[in-house]
Amino acid sequence: MSATSVHPTEFWHRLADGRVQCDVCPRACVLKEGQRGLCFVRGCEDGAVVLHTYGRSSGFCIDPIEKKPLNHFLPGTPVLSFGTAGCNLTCRFCQNWDMSKSREMDTLAAEASPAGIAHAAQAHGCRSVAYTYNDPVIFLEYACDTAQLCRELGIRNVAVTAGYISPGARERFFSCMDAANIDLKAFTDDFYKRLCSARLGPILETIEYVHKETPVWLELTTLIIPGHNDSDAEIARMAAWVVEHLGPDVPMHFSAFHPAYRMQDVPPTPASTLTRARQVAMDQGVHYAYTGNVHDAGGGSTYCHACGELLMERDWYRIGHWGLTAEGRCAHCGTPCAGVFEAAPGHWGARRLPLSPAAMAEVA
Repeated sequence: MSATSVHPTEFWHRLADGRVQCDVCPRACVLKEGQRGLCFVRGCEDGAVVLHTYGRSSGFCIDPIEKKPLNHFLPGTPVLSFGTAGCNLTCRFCQNWDMSKSREMDTLAAEASPAGIAHAAQAHGCRSVAYTYNDPVIFLEYACDTAQLCRELGIRNVAVTAGYISPGARERFFSCMDAANIDLKAFTDDFYKRLCSARLGPILETIEYVHKETPVWLELTTLIIPGHNDSDAEIARMAAWVVEHLGPDVPMHFSAFHPAYRMQDVPPTPASTLTRARQVAMDQGVHYAYTGNVHDAGGGSTYCHACGELLMERDWYRIGHWGLTAEGRCAHCGTPCAGVFEAAPGHWGARRLPLSPAAMAEVA
């Protein structure tokens, strides 16, 4: 089977009437022969659910790990990022809509086998591979096959996902990951229903599962959209839930919305709103809260929750002052900082290095 063949999938079952049901996410799409699910990349062929984007990507790029965003996982190191096409949510505000909403296979210009991706990451000195841009839940088999080969080369795996995944697939997917940033898009079911055609409950279940049942390092991101999820009350409820159900050490990122896709009429998020959200979260007991998509060195840096000393200075994605010991403790007071750290940070900085299909093929 070639790298770009239609690929068998793991999570589906056949119904009594001859149709098949996809069991990867809570949508549970029921399909007749030749039909695709809402994600568009999983469909019914020859009486089985297959994946149409195995071995094909919308592009590859080496990013700073902080761009995922992950601030407490191998800071300063490069990550090879890639995605495919399609999505199992219908977010009207999608910031990557050209990839996640694509229904054209021409979007998938780059071809790469799982082995090719793993070897490319190794050749370029990447410490991890990120499954991102569109939601990797929908290309689970491609992601997991790649992750297994990355681990064999000592390269870690990062999921950037909305967390809309069913229990069986959830266990399989996150068993392949070492870190995850999950989008907690809002804290009301109404928001998810109106703007994403989804439900909040399964996402909270995924977040709790990852934190409590796996060794995966977890961080959360909320895109703050003016007039939709930016009230102090909602942010406070969200942060209180995080502290109660996950503990205070799970980092929360509050990122700026920019008009996109089907929400061109909503203004960009003011930087002051992100600063306020960060403070609200910390007032609820969150130890590590950050602002994102804005230039805010204070809001992007990490401070010791015990003594207030600067631990990791960030200016955009550049690491400056480093105040952690080799054991990951505050150099001033000795309090541990939650995360996955090495004795010193990486020095990748803010560079963004796109990789062409030719460059990928050279090291495959």
